[in-house]
Amino acid sequence: MHRLRSFDLSLLTLMLLTIQTHADERLKPFLGAPAFDKKRLFDDQRYPNVVVSRRGTVLAVWGNSGVVVRRSEDGGQTWEAPITIAEEGYHGGGTIADPNTGDILVFVEDRQPPAPLTLYRSQDDGQSWNAAPITIQPDAQGNVPSMHMNEHGITLTRPPHRGRLIRASRFYAVRNGQETWPEQYTNAIYSDDGGRTWQTSAPFPEKGTGEAALVELSDGSLYYNSRMHWPKGPKNRRRRDASSVDGGASWKNWRIIDALPDGDQGRAYGCMGGLTRIPTTQQDILIFSNLDTDAAHRERVTVWASFDGGDTWPIKRLVDPGRSGYSSLVAGRANTSTEGWIYLHYEHDPFKGAHLARFNLSWLLEGELTGDGNVPDLQTAHP
Repeated sequence: MHRLRSFDLSLLTLMLLTIQTHADERLKPFLGAPAFDKKRLFDDQRYPNVVVSRRGTVLAVWGNSGVVVRRSEDGGQTWEAPITIAEEGYHGGGTIADPNTGDILVFVEDRQPPAPLTLYRSQDDGQSWNAAPITIQPDAQGNVPSMHMNEHGITLTRPPHRGRLIRASRFYAVRNGQETWPEQYTNAIYSDDGGRTWQTSAPFPEKGTGEAALVELSDGSLYYNSRMHWPKGPKNRRRRDASSVDGGASWKNWRIIDALPDGDQGRAYGCMGGLTRIPTTQQDILIFSNLDTDAAHRERVTVWASFDGGDTWPIKRLVDPGRSGYSSLVAGRANTSTEGWIYLHYEHDPFKGAHLARFNLSWLLEGELTGDGNVPDLQTAHP
């Protein structure tokens, strides 16, 4: 019995070492020599998302007067001409590249919401698009959310909700006016049938919120990060976050994130931001994007890193000192040309087009310390 127990412990130790080694190997491509470049992708319109498909194609989705996508099959070095998804309409954010089916889902609303919604689906890696049926169930308050304008969605990878599609959404009240801002709230929709029918989560615990992002952490919980969209809310120039342990059906433990600005700090209006997780097995390294300025206009898009699943944000780095706005982030996919890259699709100059920046974690690690937590020595740990 003792020998069997010793064998079991040895096997367990070997399994844990194998898991840790695998996690380390998945982080290595994001390190090495610092790397950064950027390209201009669009010259007009607004509203960015960026995702990486199962094949490793980078897809930059864009538009508020019709919705288009540009594709890169070589990791972001070169880009195809824009492909039309919808001739008219507002990009609603929440783009999902499902790694299980290969399908890509794009949400388009007829106009500034609340407005009718159309889901577009591509089954050929973003080369062609067709309108697809969609049913969204109301939340417990009887409200069906709008889609605009949120960070891209994700596919959950851990049980018991493995394969679930989920994206941030938003209840605008009867219309999007300042008098309704205190009653608006952010939330999420999720689907267990590949995006045909959707359930709506409970509201984010704080009202006056809207435009959010979410990621799945290594323990299967979800981290949710939101813009504040009500100038009279407490600390209204700071981001909010919360977590879910039921696959995105409800949110708890919300807090104000003192380390993360919500848009330009010269006014209380906020700004949609990007969020992604580096795809390691265990370590929860998150990257967040928003504006870092005391001005009363949108400028200086910047990225922050967290090494503890969003508890602290100890380092940041300026991406572009010019006028900028909404942004979207995604980490590259293993065993494709995107591996090791982090992609940032952001409005530039503002409302007159977009840039696509790509960089690795080593580049961000050469940034500025924020004083909020500690930066681990990843380069030494992963030579």
